[in-house]
Amino acid sequence: MSRRKVGEENIRSLTKLAGGASYGITLPMAFVKKLGWRSKQKLEVKMYGDRIIIKDWKG
Repeated sequence: MSRRKVGEENIRSLTKLAGGASYGITLPMAFVKKLGWRSKQKLEVKMYGDRIIIKDWKG
């Protein structure tokens, strides 16, 4: 992956995953660290109008 230009560190691409039924997006490492998230952590995804909210899953 090429380096992003200054000021574009929060611009991400939508990627189709293997199998074709899902899409993925990468999150900036700084966001993940600040939220204290870990690899393979369960997250809750909700849609509000034209926004997507991702938060820690409190199962």
